[in-house]
Amino acid sequence: MDPAYTADEEEFRAGLRGWLARVLPTLPPPPPAADWPARRAYDTAWQRLLHDAGYARLYWSDDPAHRLILLEETERAGAPYVGANFVGLLHAGPTIAAEGTDEQRARWLEPILRGDEIWCQGFSEPGAGSDLAALRTRAVRDGDSYVVTGSKIWTSHAEVADWCELLVRTDDSATPRHRGISWLALPMDAPGVTVRPLRTLTGTAEFAEVFLDGVRVPTGHRVGAENDGWRVTVVTLAFERGTAFAGEVVGCRRTLDELAAAARADGTWDDPVLRRTLGRLNAEFTALWRLIQTNVREARHLGGVPGPGGSVVKLRYAQLRQELYEAAAAVLGDAALDLDRPWTAARLSSLAYTIAAGTSQIQRNIIAERILGLPKGG
Repeated sequence: MDPAYTADEEEFRAGLRGWLARVLPTLPPPPPAADWPARRAYDTAWQRLLHDAGYARLYWSDDPAHRLILLEETERAGAPYVGANFVGLLHAGPTIAAEGTDEQRARWLEPILRGDEIWCQGFSEPGAGSDLAALRTRAVRDGDSYVVTGSKIWTSHAEVADWCELLVRTDDSATPRHRGISWLALPMDAPGVTVRPLRTLTGTAEFAEVFLDGVRVPTGHRVGAENDGWRVTVVTLAFERGTAFAGEVVGCRRTLDELAAAARADGTWDDPVLRRTLGRLNAEFTALWRLIQTNVREARHLGGVPGPGGSVVKLRYAQLRQELYEAAAAVLGDAALDLDRPWTAARLSSLAYTIAAGTSQIQRNIIAERILGLPKGG
C-alpha cells in the first residue's frame, strides 16, 4: 500500500481497477493520430464513460487523493488519454469553476465533464508567445457584445473545438500591459472565425492558426471582470502547469517500464550506461510524482488553484520527458527514425515541452521570484 493513501482510498483504487479491467477490453482500437475528427469522437466517448461511471467529476474534485488515484490507475491501465478534451478538462473547466459566475458554471462545466463540448486555447499570437502580455487581438465593446479582431497561433485542438478560451485586449491604453486584458469564451462556430491547421513535426495537426474578423462575443461570455483577464489567465496557467501534466508523468513512468522490458528483450539492457540512465529516470519520475501529490494536496488549501510549485514540476518534467525518449531512441536504434514505431513520435513531440505552458526560462523566473523570493532582474 502506498503510504500516501489511506485504507479507504486504496479500496477506492481497487474498485477503479476493477471497472477499468471490465471496460477497457470493450473499447474499439484508437483512430489514426492524424485523424482529429475521429480522435475527437474516440476521446469524447471515453470521457462519457468516465462521466457515467461517476469518475469524471474527480478531475475537479476537492478530494485530492481520489483525483490522484484516478490519474494513476487510468494511465497505468493504458486507458485513453483526455486527448481532444485536454483544454476543457484541465484548463478552461477548472478556471471557470474557480472564476466563473453561477450561470457560467451551469452552462459550461457539465458539457465538458460529459465530453459533449471540446475547448481549445487561444492565448499565443505571432508576436506574443512567451511575452503573452504583448497580445494585440482586440475586443471592442458594442452594447452587450465584444467585437473581436486579430489572430492566434498554436491554438490547441482548434480544428475540432466548440469553444475557445480566448485572451483579448479590451483597453489599449492600460499600463502596464498586463492590465487591459480580458478572458472570453469564444464559440468557434461564430461568424468571422477561420481556422487554419498547422502540421507539426510528427505529421499531426493538433495546433492551428485562428483568425478573428469582427467576431461578436456576448459580454456574458467574459470570465472575470473586464480588464482583469491577466489575473484569470494566471489561474488558467496555474492549472496548466500545476496539475495538467500529472497524468503525463504517470504515463512516462509506464513508458519507462515498457522501455526497460524492451531493452531486456533485445539485449540493449547489457549496456551499463543505459541501465544507469533508466535507473536514474525511474528515481526522478518517482520523485516528480511525489511532488505532484504534494502540489495537488496543497491546492486544496489555496481555493483549489495550484501554487507556484507547479512551475517546478513543469520545468523538471520538460527535461525528463526529453531524456526518457532519448533513452528510447537508444533502445530502438535505427528504428528511432520510423514515425510508425513506438516512442518515435513521442520523442519528437517531447522537444516542444520546454516551450509549452510557458518556456523553461519563464518557469525559472517564477521559481526564483515566487518560491525563492529573489528580486526581479533589472
